Amino acid sequence: MKVRFWGTRGSLPIALTAADVRAKVGAALRGASGRRFADDAELDAYLDGLDFAVAGTYGGHTSCVEIETGAAEYVLCDMGSGLRPFGQAAIARHGAGAPQTYHVFVSHVHWDHIMGLPFFTPAYIPGNRIVFYGGHAGLEAALRRQQEQPSFPVGFSTFGAAIEFVHLVPGRPIEAAGMRVEAKLQRHSGDSYAYRFEHGGRTLVYSTDSEHKLADPAETQGFVDFFRAADVVIFDAMYSLAESISVKADWGHSSNIVGVELCQAAGVGHLCLFHHEPINGDETLSRILAETRRYEAISRVGPAMQVSTAYDGMEIDL
Repeated sequence: MKVRFWGTRGSLPIALTAADVRAKVGAALRGASGRRFADDAELDAYLDGLDFAVAGTYGGHTSCVEIETGAAEYVLCDMGSGLRPFGQAAIARHGAGAPQTYHVFVSHVHWDHIMGLPFFTPAYIPGNRIVFYGGHAGLEAALRRQQEQPSFPVGFSTFGAAIEFVHLVPGRPIEAAGMRVEAKLQRHSGDSYAYRFEHGGRTLVYSTDSEHKLADPAETQGFVDFFRAADVVIFDAMYSLAESISVKADWGHSSNIVGVELCQAAGVGHLCLFHHEPINGDETLSRILAETRRYEAISRVGPAMQVSTAYDGMEIDL
């Protein structure tokens, strides 16, 4: 299995500003002061050695994650604004005239997780097949409503692809695209659902927009069991621990610290922080990653757990 991130932000898309780009260029130039590069290879080596917050960016698209299993059919989690570049890449790979099947698992129907659908070009191409999976009874109605006047000029009925909806029930696993998939209800306004994907002896958990209060032992144990021995857990770490238990309590999101504790208890191999707060820039996200890794190290009681922060374009091999 391979995980590919097309969108990692929460709430709304963001973009680097001119000031942001200038700051990155300035930092790179200051670091190169007095150096000479004999060729492009030396320049590339210098750039590769820079901090990610200087040489790169975590990106700005909202939630969209691709799961690759080696099969011909596509599998996605959520349809944030990252769905648009994913669709463009799929068409570039196959051509518009080659029919494809897309399995889309929707965590919930808040706008940042479905806003990419109206701009998903494969949905407009006859011959394609799109299967939407979710635990919300109103999933289809929400997707149709998003494209009603006056919100959007192109109606849902304009889609040329064959559209299907599959209602999922927690505790009742299904088979989809060659994977065993199980849903779990999460604490979030209007409810959200996590997904556990198992294929070829590997396990991926996608858990975003979930608030973990850790006050109910049975609820906490339920998530530990759901995460159990997963190779990778993609986890909503939108807030700091202080924010999640004070000013932003009951806002439906979790923290990096809680992610470490749950995943350590579950014996997870790799925790990937996700659904980044829009106000957190690249330097802040890099600092949070470093702090999370330090916390994982000092709280560790078993094998080391890998910790990373998702960014647009990132790939993880399971």
